[in-house]
Amino acid sequence: YADMLKELEESAAALGSGTSGFGAADVMFQGDQAKWKRLANSLMLRLGFRLIKVDAAGSEAWVTKAITGGVMQSNDDTFFFPHDSNNRNGNSEAFDADGNQHMSKTFIDWLKASSDPRLPILARRKTDGSTNPADLKGLPNGLDSNTLLGATGEIDRNVFAEPNLATIGKMNAPMFFQTYAEVELLLAEANVRWGLSGSAETHYNKGVTAAMKMLAMYGDGAVIADADITDYLANNPYDAGNALEQINNQYWAATFLNEYETFANWRRTGFPVLVPINYPGNITNGTIPRRLRYSETEQSNNAENYAAAIAAQGPDEFTTRVWWDK
Repeated sequence: YADMLKELEESAAALGSGTSGFGAADVMFQGDQAKWKRLANSLMLRLGFRLIKVDAAGSEAWVTKAITGGVMQSNDDTFFFPHDSNNRNGNSEAFDADGNQHMSKTFIDWLKASSDPRLPILARRKTDGSTNPADLKGLPNGLDSNTLLGATGEIDRNVFAEPNLATIGKMNAPMFFQTYAEVELLLAEANVRWGLSGSAETHYNKGVTAAMKMLAMYGDGAVIADADITDYLANNPYDAGNALEQINNQYWAATFLNEYETFANWRRTGFPVLVPINYPGNITNGTIPRRLRYSETEQSNNAENYAAAIAAQGPDEFTTRVWWDK
């Protein structure tokens, strides 16, 4: 992490403001060096926050440096990969190949509780494709075919919501790696924690707005009207007394389908508050995993370095926390 932060700082300093020679061959930003510079600082912002549990002072210093350097300014700065029929979206290919994914009750209930206009864009009912919020219910975690009926009253799991394949599941859907919405929500948190960067409420509202408006990149069927966003913010206003949870719950929604970042931010903040599943025979005794285990081939083919890693970080278990997840 120290070296990654150093590389980001050096890269941001080295970048100019004109168009590079890569031009259109740069499929992310078409050679726009100013956007790459803002990305470097935005990634620095993300990584700086990742240190919050183990080095609060260092975290604040890196976050401050990122903000001073200049981070993303609009959805035009969002870092994503554009897919097409020749280079298809990996999430969509997985949805298509499996055909058996369902949306979690935890997420669906959270969206429904606030009448979130993102719900019909992200989910649809598997049986008939309905996106009417009244028709959408999430599948509870931790059930199998033997316990589904008793827990839900349903014997057919196809009545539960699945990812909306007409929007986020299209093969040419963009793949998001870091978004302007995430940056604004991190800026809101920076203000709550350290008084940095203006108004937490302003950044929160900008973050939620950006998260909803960027969905338009999935196509016309994913456009959320400005009036609907305004109504959502009016009905779910920023709450200074519950700011960190509110901000990071929105970060959870904004990073949907970027599971690596969602998992990392949950470990960093503890939000959203999740209820562990204690499925019979599970190997963590009902504890939510904090990391992945190394593969067996790593253990056999790279034994010396595997042993060194275990000595440094602790047992190779799902519940062993990575170094920054104190």
